[in-house]
Amino acid sequence: MQDTQAGNADFNRLWWHSRRGMLELDVLLIPFLEEAYRDLDKDDQARYNRLLSCEDADMFEWFMQRSRSDDPDLQRIVDIILARVQPD
Repeated sequence: MQDTQAGNADFNRLWWHSRRGMLELDVLLIPFLEEAYRDLDKDDQARYNRLLSCEDADMFEWFMQRSRSDDPDLQRIVDIILARVQPD
């Protein structure tokens, strides 16, 4: 029971950190968190957590595909999120 409560608290924290105040980011991050995050492996979940520490302006550029992150781990999670909303 305690693990479930801790897991819910972690998820709720992620949910609030995923709300960026920029609509273009919110419409990508919140649905991704709610619908896909739990299915990621632990490494990709850690990458998502790191992504949330980035500046909104940087994330906006990456998600709009105007630039790419210099960090391959961050670019991997950006690509995963983009692939979810832009399937082949």
